[in-house]
Amino acid sequence: MQVRAHQGDTLDNLCHRHLGSSAYVEAALELNPGLAAVGPILANGQAVTLPEETTATPANTNLIQLWD
Repeated sequence: MQVRAHQGDTLDNLCHRHLGSSAYVEAALELNPGLAAVGPILANGQAVTLPEETTATPANTNLIQLWD
C-alpha cells in the first residue's frame, strides 16, 4: 500500500494511522530502502510503501503485562 506523509509525520505515525499499529515500522523500513537516512520527520507528501496489514500481531507476540 502506498501512502503520502503529512507535514510532521514520522514512519511510526503512518503505520499507526493506516495499519492500526506502530509494530509495522521495521517491515516498512525494509520496503523503503534509504528511508531511515531521511531522518525521523518525513517530508510533506513523501510517498511511503507500507506492508499489507496482517491479522496476527506483528513483531513480538510475547507480551509483558506490567499490571494485572
